[in-house]
Amino acid sequence: MVQKDTCDIYCYDEPKVKRIHAELQREDITGVAQLFKVLADENRAKISFALCQDEELCVCDIANIIGSTVATASHHLRTLHKQGIVKFRKEGKLAFYSLDDNHIKQLMMIALTHRNEVKVNV
Repeated sequence: MVQKDTCDIYCYDEPKVKRIHAELQREDITGVAQLFKVLADENRAKISFALCQDEELCVCDIANIIGSTVATASHHLRTLHKQGIVKFRKEGKLAFYSLDDNHIKQLMMIALTHRNEVKVNV
């Protein structure tokens, strides 16, 4: 017999719902969703992971790491930059990218750890 994954009756804990709803209104959940949406693209996730492995990479390095053209890598890097995930600096004709802060590295490492745990439990 398949177990239903929904409630059989409708009821809720009103104080708990009101408290959490109020907390939700104070947080920028839309911004969090946008961050994960940007990282949900496989190439941008690969770029973020690559930047977790080294302090700084030039666009050409990144293109080779993810197996894309420089133009494609640049497009993804612009998107990541607009979302505050990466920062860049110019050195002559080269553009070097790095993670904007350590939080992105933490998110990537936590996500990979979780994914590896889920693979084991499946």
